[in-house]
Amino acid sequence: MFKEIVEISKNYALVKINGNINEDLLNYNVVFEDEKKILGEIEEISGDTVKITFLGEFIDGKFYSGIIRKPSLSATIRIINKDELGEIVGDNNPRSMMLGISPLYNYPIKIDIDDMFSNHSAIFGNTGSGKTYGVARLVQNLFVMKDKIPFNSNIFIFNNTSEYDNAFKSINNINVNFNYKMFTTNTEQNEAPLIKLPLWLLSVDDYANLLDVTAYSQIAIIEKMLSLVSVFARNDAESIRYKNHLIAKAIISVMYSNQMSARIRDQIFSILTDCYTNELNLDVEVPGVGYTRQFRKCFDLDSKGEFVERILITEYIQQFVDNNTKWNEDYVPVYFTLDDLEVALNFALISEGLLLNEKSYAEATALKVRLHTLNNSSNSVFFKYDNFINLNEFVSNIILIGNNKRAQIINFVLEDIDDRFAKSLVKIYSRLLFKFSKGLQDRGSIPIHIMLEEAHRYVQKDSDNELLGYNIFERIAKEGRKFGLVIDLITQRPTELSETVISQCSNFLIFKINHPTDLEYIRKMVPNISADVIEKQKSLQSGTCVAFGRMMKIPMIVKMELPSPEPHSSNASVYNKWMIEWKQQ
Repeated sequence: MFKEIVEISKNYALVKINGNINEDLLNYNVVFEDEKKILGEIEEISGDTVKITFLGEFIDGKFYSGIIRKPSLSATIRIINKDELGEIVGDNNPRSMMLGISPLYNYPIKIDIDDMFSNHSAIFGNTGSGKTYGVARLVQNLFVMKDKIPFNSNIFIFNNTSEYDNAFKSINNINVNFNYKMFTTNTEQNEAPLIKLPLWLLSVDDYANLLDVTAYSQIAIIEKMLSLVSVFARNDAESIRYKNHLIAKAIISVMYSNQMSARIRDQIFSILTDCYTNELNLDVEVPGVGYTRQFRKCFDLDSKGEFVERILITEYIQQFVDNNTKWNEDYVPVYFTLDDLEVALNFALISEGLLLNEKSYAEATALKVRLHTLNNSSNSVFFKYDNFINLNEFVSNIILIGNNKRAQIINFVLEDIDDRFAKSLVKIYSRLLFKFSKGLQDRGSIPIHIMLEEAHRYVQKDSDNELLGYNIFERIAKEGRKFGLVIDLITQRPTELSETVISQCSNFLIFKINHPTDLEYIRKMVPNISADVIEKQKSLQSGTCVAFGRMMKIPMIVKMELPSPEPHSSNASVYNKWMIEWKQQ
């Protein structure tokens, strides 16, 4: 079949072949053999000459990627044999699992579980390329291993549809120890529990994302809001005194500002409309000498435009100012609601003296409007938690399904909510899981996988880095593996993903992609990708991908078996819905 080596270059050889060979040799692996065994791949065929790219070397039956020494011109050349192929595709690894079938050799391809699931991965492909089917099959393959079961696995899937539900809901039929759990944002159904997030577990950064912060000053207000809600939630005598102190200080600062009396009155009324107690409100009766007057009446103006009861107001307010007490504003997680959070935000706004600064007041008002809108929208249901729990209990509640059983696959279906809110929820969950993993005493003892379907909706180049100093997905991509937290990006639009996150991915499954911008992006951003891999994926059939990275010894074309059962991700049948039988009269 192979006659002689014509030329050897830096990373390839040109080889003459018999002219009467008509079988398609493209992409087959060959071995150059002299005193060493070099593995190559047939990259081009031109007449009676083939170009073979060098991939690595077999040493004592083990394959090592890359070469130091090239084959000699007198080396013999042959197609890879079964033993060598078995080494390449993971036959000799007891810690491997099935990935798919090599369509070239009709041979199973296996991957090391650690190499796959201990590293970040990216799965790209056009709509209809078999991407979702491939992901479902990959996860199912993990659960059909005969001699070992992934009982302690934790796979968190975030998707905007329930397409994976059908693929995983019957996983218990494989083994009674396996369980699947789904959470949803669809409030109209009762089949799955609603997604719920305890407000006290959210950090300043989470609220910044949730409330769409655009300025540094808003972050400081959120910090103040959280410190106050921690104090106010106790609802004891000290918290009441602190509220009165904040209101009194705010009123005094406005009273003695350089403004017209009518403007001062409006601002004080605004303060007491949003922030009030039994002692300080617009309707409280203020005692004078031999009479009482309703507090709002104290701000009536005389003929000179002055408050008729300025002295009375000042004396009444001053009794609530307590500058001697050192108020503890350290945030301590306690149970609170969105209503409590709104109250705390109102007090944060008056305590910062924002009424006297138009720019800061506008930025603060934007936060106030967004929080109020959230509290009065249908999305507020996702933050209504019945009781106080800590982070460890929260993660346990997600995984456990009752009777001391646990779910290995947890599917979060983010349907019926807009993209901005969905992104905020995914960021919050990801940060909480990162904090949970990082806080484990035994580092990496509970490995967690976050699979992001339609990842381009979440993993973007946001303003987080400028405002918060980091992006949670980039932080997980850089540090997560050390703590057992790994992300998988599944998308048809890789150009919209964060470049930092892509650069940290070690494994790639690339299904067919046609868009030239996406292809160019993959070529530039994906580590160690070759032009040959880019060309291979252009002609792939649905359900077939090019796999490479840590999990593969060499890049290979992989035919993924159909998942069983299949996810509901295929196109709607227009023919069956549109067409009816008709006989013309």
